[in-house]
Amino acid sequence: MKRDELDRGLLALLQANARESTANLARKLGVARTTVLARLARLERDGVVVGYTVRLGADVAERAVQAYVGIVTDPKKAKDVTKKLARLPELRQLCSVSGEFDYIALLRADSTQRLDALLDEIGEFDGVLKTTSSVVLALRVDRTA
Repeated sequence: MKRDELDRGLLALLQANARESTANLARKLGVARTTVLARLARLERDGVVVGYTVRLGADVAERAVQAYVGIVTDPKKAKDVTKKLARLPELRQLCSVSGEFDYIALLRADSTQRLDALLDEIGEFDGVLKTTSSVVLALRVDRTA
């Protein structure tokens, strides 16, 4: 279904603060609270909104260690590998990609020791054939927020 200006406004507000109350969302959008509830239900049903999350403050994020991990899998076990990866709380993103790797994972760990343990854990998953890691040294441009 096509999204209109109200849907786009609602999504923008939720991206800024997913915990905003429906009453505040309605007030900011200039519509009834029931309208916001109905729109949210439709957006969730249509798969536009698939979850609500927490964004860490800059000071917490800066202390974390991030790494991009290229993962090569046995094609017959790829689905199981993605399920195991999805259970890791440190997994920020998982993309299937073309090229040398089957997947690229973005991990965020509290320390280099935890990152090392995570990489070992992922490497031991049944179906993972190879991993290649690149630790993020500095974030130069971020347009995802």
